Amino acid sequence: MPTQQDQMPINMQSLSFLPLGGMETVTRNMYLYQYSNEVLIVDCGLGFADESMLGIDLVLPDISYLLDAIKPSSAGSASTKGGSAPASPAGRFGGKRIVGMVLTHGHEDHIGALPFILPQLPSFPLFGSQITAAFSNEKLKEFQMTPSVKAVNFDGGAIQLGSFSVSFIHITHSVPDTANIFIKTPVGNFYHGSDFKFDFTPFDGKRTDFAKIVGAGQEGITSLMTDSLGAERAGYTASEQPIGANLERVIRECKGKCLITTYSSHIARLNQAIAAAENANRRVCFVGRSMIKIKNIAQKLGYLRMKAATEVPLEALKKFPDKDLVLLVAGSQGQANSALTRIAINEFKEVQLRPDDVVVFSSDPIPGKEQSISLLVDAIIKRGTKVVSSHHDGAYHVSGHGSSMDHMLMMSLTKPQNIVPISGTYFHMNAYKELALKMGYTKEKIHLLENGQELLFSRTGVRYGKRIPMRNIYVDEVSGEEVESYVLRDREKLGKEGIVIILCEIDSTTGQLFETPEIVARGFSQTETKEIGKLLALEIRKVLAARGGKVSNWIQIRKLIEETGNRVFDKKLRRKPLILPVTIEV
Repeated sequence: MPTQQDQMPINMQSLSFLPLGGMETVTRNMYLYQYSNEVLIVDCGLGFADESMLGIDLVLPDISYLLDAIKPSSAGSASTKGGSAPASPAGRFGGKRIVGMVLTHGHEDHIGALPFILPQLPSFPLFGSQITAAFSNEKLKEFQMTPSVKAVNFDGGAIQLGSFSVSFIHITHSVPDTANIFIKTPVGNFYHGSDFKFDFTPFDGKRTDFAKIVGAGQEGITSLMTDSLGAERAGYTASEQPIGANLERVIRECKGKCLITTYSSHIARLNQAIAAAENANRRVCFVGRSMIKIKNIAQKLGYLRMKAATEVPLEALKKFPDKDLVLLVAGSQGQANSALTRIAINEFKEVQLRPDDVVVFSSDPIPGKEQSISLLVDAIIKRGTKVVSSHHDGAYHVSGHGSSMDHMLMMSLTKPQNIVPISGTYFHMNAYKELALKMGYTKEKIHLLENGQELLFSRTGVRYGKRIPMRNIYVDEVSGEEVESYVLRDREKLGKEGIVIILCEIDSTTGQLFETPEIVARGFSQTETKEIGKLLALEIRKVLAARGGKVSNWIQIRKLIEETGNRVFDKKLRRKPLILPVTIEV
């Protein structure tokens, strides 16, 4: 990592690249490109909670720096007629303006934070490809926000956003209309190579626009900011094309109904499953809110291929024998309230699993969801239903991210002066570094960053800039409220150590117990609760007797009871539960 003396303030002759998310994690992708007083944002994604984040649904990028940066500056930072302004002095971030946001594709880790982030920011233009804009606007409408993402055409030319000229380049990935972004600035050209792979035979027939990538490379690229996920894998990532035949085979062999679960946004996979079902003379039913939502958007835009008579509404499933059905079900990541999870535990009224059924997992685990998926698979198998997946042979799913040869081909096509791996763990970024070294790049040209570490580009070279402290922003998906880290610590303590409520009636004139304390304990056996209750009552009587006198400070009394409880549980059971003293004045 850079040392303090490596750091330098941003100025008019430098471009600042600052990741707010996406570094050292696969998710929460959000990147700032800054020139003079202008800020261009690329992506606005969320992260997913793992099993250690108790009661948390989502994790957001930390935009504290951005909020400070766009505060009105106390001295002369107003834009000039030409669109530039004097640079902010070192150490002061205010006076900047957001000139726009561009979205690379429609996955949650690139657009999912929009409803949480946009209300905190001033108005500015947002752009995405047709399907990306549709997904984003639907998400905004769900949060009662005005749809504001404009759809762009890949052949529509560059978009000028302040000093930034932005072009969308079509690339193959696991969601349609994925884009890499070619950004021209007064300092140099930057290729933002978000999630991609080079699929030469994509199911939808929309291939990577190699001509535009080569054209960008010929104009000269100061730095390639590139997806690093999959850099550790040998060869090229396999094409999507064979998946359809494998799905058709398992559908034909299934004696009951065939349930296929995948990412709801994987429209090419949905089309493959629909085609396979139609070839096997089966009807298709979409199950789960997210699956139905994506189906409706894709149909409206003409991205979903399905005969009129193929679809069966959920409420009409009972009219068809199981052997005539294929169900496309949301919940491939084992989400607690997803359709597939509720089906697995027999809490989904319209769908029951039977021994002749087959459940196909046509997806990979999102990092952090491995345990949830394992539990889901076990629950399905306990119902007597067969589960098939691509865990070993890749028959039903291939990654949407490139492997080592994909990444080296991208380097060859773009010919960047510098390389910044993004959208991966440090393991992935380091694997990409090894590939770049093989391609002849020196260590000085490969920059492995952390979230909050600024990288400054100028005509004369590259330097590390300021280091912005970053924190995890935890959000409850239902309430949309931020959850502080101390709440997580309390939840973790509750889960491991239990909770004890000590209810004490105290005579305010003497400061002594009026009745024996009532103990409510969770996370302890009945025997432990009974034994510890007697000891705790005895110790509380001793503490209050030693204090004596009229009660004038009830906070102190509750503190005494809490400390007594902590001491007794630690000594007797070697446990540190969350102690909640409740006092009633009598």
